[in-house]
Amino acid sequence: MSRLKTLNDEYQTLRGRLEQGGGAERIKRQHDQGKLTARERVTALLDQDGPWVEIGLLVAWDQYDGQAPAAGVVTGLGRVGGRPVVVVANDATVKAGSWWPETIRKILRAQEIAMRQRIPIIYLVDSAGVNLPYQGGVFPGQYGAARIFYYNSIMRRYLKVPQIAAVMGPCIAGGAYLPALSDVIFMVDGTSFMGLGGPNLVKGATGQVVDAETLGGATTHTSVSAVAHYRAKDDNDCLARIREYVGRLPHAPPARRTYPAPKRDPKALYDLIPVDHRMSYDVRALLECLLDGRRLDEFQPDVAPEMICGHGAIEGRQVAVIANSRGVIKGKKTNEAPRIGGIIYTESAEKVAYFIENADRERVPLLFIQDVSGFMVGTEAEHTGIIRAGARFVEAMATATVAKLVLTVNHASGAGYYAMAGQGFDPDFIVSWPTGRMGVMEGESAIQAVYGADAAKPDNAAAVDAMRADYEHQLDAKFAGARGFVDAILTPDETRDTLAFLLEVSTEFTGPHLGAFALPGLS
Repeated sequence: MSRLKTLNDEYQTLRGRLEQGGGAERIKRQHDQGKLTARERVTALLDQDGPWVEIGLLVAWDQYDGQAPAAGVVTGLGRVGGRPVVVVANDATVKAGSWWPETIRKILRAQEIAMRQRIPIIYLVDSAGVNLPYQGGVFPGQYGAARIFYYNSIMRRYLKVPQIAAVMGPCIAGGAYLPALSDVIFMVDGTSFMGLGGPNLVKGATGQVVDAETLGGATTHTSVSAVAHYRAKDDNDCLARIREYVGRLPHAPPARRTYPAPKRDPKALYDLIPVDHRMSYDVRALLECLLDGRRLDEFQPDVAPEMICGHGAIEGRQVAVIANSRGVIKGKKTNEAPRIGGIIYTESAEKVAYFIENADRERVPLLFIQDVSGFMVGTEAEHTGIIRAGARFVEAMATATVAKLVLTVNHASGAGYYAMAGQGFDPDFIVSWPTGRMGVMEGESAIQAVYGADAAKPDNAAAVDAMRADYEHQLDAKFAGARGFVDAILTPDETRDTLAFLLEVSTEFTGPHLGAFALPGLS
């Protein structure tokens, strides 16, 4: 069995487990309360048979003794009435939907997608508030819970991003500002509550005894306080009415597109990726599985062939592709040393920088296919100006104002990972296959850097083995997914369709794609 297939099967098993949230017993408890689960709500909200790209499914899966699957919140992208939207749904089967530190990061990432792409965001609120034992990672700080409300405010005042909130369970304390700072609030009879303090806190603070419905139920907030705007009879009614609301928002439907199928069946990807991650493979064959069937129009194919640059399309949407070509590439001259694919040389950095700048001028989105081991080192590299060429590559990528999508296939190492639109440069979306290996360097390289020739000494064997195992653990794509270093891990079968949808989403906003969001000119 191929390495990709093995790792893919492991990931599919983990994904299935995480999608169960708090488990069967808590799902039943949610149903007994007359409520749908978070994932059932998302399914009912989105178009049937439409795309669903979940963002951050693996976040926190290997922390808190497994008690925080998906960090207690479902975030992702889908369509409502044919229109791309972002969805944030608290999972009440996980610690009553309370906020862990990672919950905040997931909500912020979802908001940033809505802000960058200028698409509606829908909050399905069902949360007991801050997970108090972990409040130190939730409440304070620049990227604590307050930033959610900052983003709410920026979207309302400056970006004009529609924000729709549905309170479908408890919504307590500071969390109540999330719906309050949205454009409209839906509440559900009998199951929703919204208040700065619940009945117990009110009694402790004021001595007043009041039930939840009278204090902050759907009837109270739609007919007494006027904080909420619409009252629904149950979850399904609420979700149907949100669909109607989104359907009223102005939006030009996407043009129908026709396109040729890929030259290769995407299932061939399983056999293209070698068993050993250090071995070479045919990157052009990989591209033939992902791109539309027309040929890739390569840019300077005979210059710096260790980097593939070219124009193609995915489901009819044009894209400028930058990919690392793995393998040993013969020198042009008889006495010229071969080049190692996956390494960025001075010439290849210059080539890619020029290609990026052209794509930016032409307003064509960029797709980075990452399998990079870093920049070349050594006397020749330094004497040919690798540092300056690398800086030009990084600057061209960082300042490009078109959408940037990243697919990590294998290695994502060192400064090469940065140059190939690493997460720190705010690509619009960054996804990985289960084979992705993200780190400053590979374990064997790190061992050599630390121990050198002493790595083979018997006295160092235990420490070397421990270091090797630690690197293998941290280089696992699931480790990156658990910490939000990638938006999603994709199976090869779903990659082409997912990239096509992400390209669609990223073309919703034709302005500059810079930073988490770009404010319009303020006077």
